[in-house]
Amino acid sequence: MNRPDVTTTVIALGGNALLRRGEPLDPAVQDRNVEAAARAILAASTGTERVAITHGNGPQVGLLAVADANRPEDLRFTLDVLDAESEGMIGYLLARHLHRPDGRPVAALLTQVVVDRADPAFLAPTKPIGPVLDRAAAQQLSAERGWRVAPEGPPGAATWRRVVASPEPRSIVELDPIRHLLDAGTIVVCAGGGGVPVVLEDGRLVGIEAVVDKDATSSLLAQLLGAERLVLLTDVDAVVEGWGTPEARPIVATTPAALRSMDFDAGSMGPKVRAACDFVDRTGGEAVIGSLGHLPDVLAGTSGTRIRRR
Repeated sequence: MNRPDVTTTVIALGGNALLRRGEPLDPAVQDRNVEAAARAILAASTGTERVAITHGNGPQVGLLAVADANRPEDLRFTLDVLDAESEGMIGYLLARHLHRPDGRPVAALLTQVVVDRADPAFLAPTKPIGPVLDRAAAQQLSAERGWRVAPEGPPGAATWRRVVASPEPRSIVELDPIRHLLDAGTIVVCAGGGGVPVVLEDGRLVGIEAVVDKDATSSLLAQLLGAERLVLLTDVDAVVEGWGTPEARPIVATTPAALRSMDFDAGSMGPKVRAACDFVDRTGGEAVIGSLGHLPDVLAGTSGTRIRRR
């Protein structure tokens, strides 16, 4: 149970914040970006609040899927297993870089998230994963491997990515262990990549092919933990109204009602806006969407988009 004198913050690191657009998908680049993220989090932490850190895995799980597709068909891993691989990899890097000999304990927890096999998202995949491709390369992969692909970015964008189903998270299997770790003063890295998607069948957990949206799971986690604040970090400074148009402008402060009246890209900012609005509407807390590179300013309220009921 939350102590009244201790606040809880869920910080969600976007996959594109950890592996920025245009950067090569190689270990050294990713490790450097994770180290920078860990430094920013530690510098912005007061040391007294309960902190849960989630992270995206879109570029990473897509890279694992590309490599796995080159194996014989009967030896390929399902997407839920690749989700777990990427969650373990990024969780390990974050835990290592967050560790300080004289600091707070850190734990990375592999997290399963229950989804509904009948979720309509399985009929209309929208979640982009893997490397950014040009149209020709995307269509070739689609033809060779049967993957769905879609353009990414503002209208007229020349970049494409693979898209997969992103069902709604219904519950978090490891919620109680996460709570216990937080109550013990541990910084918890969890629900990576939105968690490993599973369904309940006859009382058993069964993996399912999907990538749960990290922001949706982060919002659910923040709600279930009774968090006062949800911080969604990405590679842009703020939510932008009219993105990709001459009238584009950053939004500094707004309400869920105002954001829900606008249109945002389903493959990028849309899920963040929805997750932030859901958290604020259901808890009365505050959500912030901003840049990982400006994390201290985001937490201080001088950068990013702040979302409150009023």
